Amino acid sequence: MFSKLQYISQGATAEEQIENIQQVLDAGCKWIQLRFKNVGEKELFKVAQQVKNNCSKHQATFIINDSVKVAKNVDADGVHLGLKDMSVAEAKTILGEDKIIGGTANSIEDVLKRVDEKCSYIGLGPFHFTTTKEILSPILGLKGYETIMHELTKREIYIPIYAIGGIQMDDVKGVMNTGVYGVAVSGSITHYPQKKEWIQNFNLLLDGQINYSK
Repeated sequence: MFSKLQYISQGATAEEQIENIQQVLDAGCKWIQLRFKNVGEKELFKVAQQVKNNCSKHQATFIINDSVKVAKNVDADGVHLGLKDMSVAEAKTILGEDKIIGGTANSIEDVLKRVDEKCSYIGLGPFHFTTTKEILSPILGLKGYETIMHELTKREIYIPIYAIGGIQMDDVKGVMNTGVYGVAVSGSITHYPQKKEWIQNFNLLLDGQINYSK
């Protein structure tokens, strides 16, 4: 079973990436996606090796953003592919059928394409405006998620959908009520000082065990 909470890493340097991921792992997060853009393959590989070891120690799922080659070389649990990245079919050929292949989507058309490609899960967004990505797709908001999830239910399509894009603690209840499987977060946890408390509360929210109010 996939964790309902995914952490997408942040950090301008290798050291920042490793430290941020380590803090999140120590706080109890069980799904890490290494997202380290604008660096060479050699540096990405070195960081991925370290993160893979740290994830293994914490029994956490380790996914690499975009780079199928690095995911293959470090034996990551899988890869997350953007809409303009390598095809899912090609990634499966390289990594093997047992690996997790996630895919980005921004519309119902994207989601259906990802379903046809047999993605393991879909990252659907953005929910809010976010500074994490340089080029942002149209913002979905709650209405967008409701429309897409309703269409999938109507078609009897069931695949883990993760909401992504600037999601905060007080967004979780509304987002989960649309029928998504879980959420992917980045900045909201990276910059929160008490990460263990944050992750515990976030997981309780995702499981519907508590309600959050400001």
